[in-house]
Amino acid sequence: MDLMRTPDQHFVDLPDYPFAPHYTFVGAGDGSADTLRMHYVDEGDPSSPETVVLLHGEPSWSYLYRHVIPVLARAGHRCIAPDLIGFGRSDKPADREDYTYQRHVDWTREALFERLDLHDITLVCQDWGGLIGLRLVAEHPERFARVVAANTALPTGDHKPPQAFFDWREFSQAAYRLKVEDIVDLGCQSTLAPAVRAAYAAPFPDESYKAGARRFPMLVPASPDDPASAPNRAAWQALRRFDKPFLCAFSDQDPITRGGDRTFREQVPGAAGQDHTSVKGAGHFLQEDQGPELARIVNRFIAHG
Repeated sequence: MDLMRTPDQHFVDLPDYPFAPHYTFVGAGDGSADTLRMHYVDEGDPSSPETVVLLHGEPSWSYLYRHVIPVLARAGHRCIAPDLIGFGRSDKPADREDYTYQRHVDWTREALFERLDLHDITLVCQDWGGLIGLRLVAEHPERFARVVAANTALPTGDHKPPQAFFDWREFSQAAYRLKVEDIVDLGCQSTLAPAVRAAYAAPFPDESYKAGARRFPMLVPASPDDPASAPNRAAWQALRRFDKPFLCAFSDQDPITRGGDRTFREQVPGAAGQDHTSVKGAGHFLQEDQGPELARIVNRFIAHG
């Protein structure tokens, strides 16, 4: 597997991101002995009984949680925010075909469970963070204490996505340059400052580093025979038995996932009776628009759930 690694100098003096880097290594997943370096933020009290895992999506990285982490850490929680393989400071396979849905699940499982051995996890997952994280919840419920689902889904391909998804997928493959900073900016209600835009672009010095960002849209199950459809159906069967606290915190201004919380609220037992929240004034990237508010929602949920 041909791997790329963004030089460290690209991550110097990023605004509001003072966190020291931490690294672990996961298997390549291609039958070889290769390993990939996976970056994660580890802030707060390492001995805290409450560990909050924050999973980002496409095409962001742990920088997305920079305004969430300090609020959670001040409340006494340990915060783990990985960069998915292909993003942030994590290694980036150069070939798009090296990225599969299953490998993303396996890489994240290995990092969180086998390497960091996390238990009693409060999962906060948005976008692809949910597609990956909810699979882990379904397959390893004993590792999780509660879940916060934010602007995410667990598609099986049994229901055709809206045309907007297919338009986005086509653009992601055809665009000569995939400007990550523009994608994040367009997914926010706020306007990103130039330095923040530069921070979202920092992991990708040129187009050759963007194989993971290009590949993610193609991995969303959009038909019933997708390779991930059967595993996601099995995950839904497990989630329909998941009775630990499950909170939806969806934005009021996200055209991509608006209304998607209903499925979780109706089908996950742990969602019953929870104080599900509509995050006001936030787009798809609610961590960027309303990061401290999302953190306060999570803190309340932990305190009462």
